[in-house]
Amino acid sequence: MKLLSILLTGAALSVSSAAANAEVRFGIMNEAYPPFFTKDASGKWVGWEIELMDAVCAEMKETCSIVDMSWDGLIPGLEAKKFDVIWSSMSITDERKKTIDFTTKYYNTPSKLIGAKDGETGASPEDVAGKTIGIQVSTIQSDYYKKYFADKASENTYTTLDEAFQDLSAGRIDYVFGDSIPLSEFLKSDFGKDCCEDKGNVKDDPAILGSGIGGGLRKDDHALLEKLNAAIAAVRANGKYAEISKKYFDFDPYGE
Repeated sequence: MKLLSILLTGAALSVSSAAANAEVRFGIMNEAYPPFFTKDASGKWVGWEIELMDAVCAEMKETCSIVDMSWDGLIPGLEAKKFDVIWSSMSITDERKKTIDFTTKYYNTPSKLIGAKDGETGASPEDVAGKTIGIQVSTIQSDYYKKYFADKASENTYTTLDEAFQDLSAGRIDYVFGDSIPLSEFLKSDFGKDCCEDKGNVKDDPAILGSGIGGGLRKDDHALLEKLNAAIAAVRANGKYAEISKKYFDFDPYGE
């Protein structure tokens, strides 16, 4: 009996230790997406979305880590339990909600087109007629293209947004279509400021473009979903969200 008691006590301590060492793993895309996330000179992930993650984790009193992988691998990686929450500027859409759950939004951004300075201005289907649009694969913009632009323009798809930017600056495509904030950051960069300009936001379609950016979770992870929603609300209410945002933006990224 004494041996059994010792074994049971050891097992309980082992479970307790595992629980104490558990962490929430945040999945992000493994490419730079400024100002939301990028790696510094030491290889550490930094940026607005990373600082918000840290604030949310502090509010939850959880230890958190980052797992990075390709954009189109994020939902499969979540389902395979390689990490616990997608925290990678993923739009909340009805189509994605068939597969995963989302937190409440933590920022919002319209979709826009950018193109060469000597090109046409405008972002309607008529404006892009006969042109080539660069779009990152597995994005809401790819779905939008199929509905609104496919019968007017051609599409080049890219694994990363940086690849699309390179082709745009080299004149191999006419536009890049994506979320407005990272596209605007490209236009400010040494790489983009001389070649390209903002062509305007596309007409909104919430059914395709979604209702903001949120954290993605597995369908059965209700407890973590509740904790994340409470933490997002808390950092909005206590001023931490605004404090972080002022480092990166001259506007409130939360949107309407």
